[in-house]
Amino acid sequence: MTTILAVRRDGMVALGGDGQVTVGDTIVKANAHKVRTLHGGKLLAGFAGAAADALRLFEKFEEKMERFPGNLPRAAVELAKDWRSDRVLRRLEALLAVADREHGFVISGTGEIIEPDDGILAIGSGGPYALAAARALVAHTTLPAVEVVRTAIGIAGEICIYTNTNMTVLEPTA
Repeated sequence: MTTILAVRRDGMVALGGDGQVTVGDTIVKANAHKVRTLHGGKLLAGFAGAAADALRLFEKFEEKMERFPGNLPRAAVELAKDWRSDRVLRRLEALLAVADREHGFVISGTGEIIEPDDGILAIGSGGPYALAAARALVAHTTLPAVEVVRTAIGIAGEICIYTNTNMTVLEPTA
């Protein structure tokens, strides 16, 4: 299981993920990297679910971003359409969180494309904890997006048994 959190604030965006990998109720890895930059460092993406499935979805999403450069909403819609209708893709079990400085989406294989109103999105077993913490931090502090992500995932890691505090936090490079 996992926790992925993205926060857009003051024209900046950060996305982070914890490092825990579990199989059933056993921790099998503590320092996994479930987030990455895509599209020349302009786009941040993370996954919850089966790693091999998510890696395939990252590839498909990058193809969509190449086809629709700079248009994250269109690329997200096109990926969701393919994911839902393609015989092979629809069997993939993962959720994607993708974000840039302007948009952030949760994309699922059931055709869901969700862009939160507040610029904060979270997926995975610890997602609700990280989401609650991030919303409180945004409402009551002036922390930059990257610090909100670090702090909120840290809080989730203290609560959720499927989340740890070994995290990777990314910001766009371009």
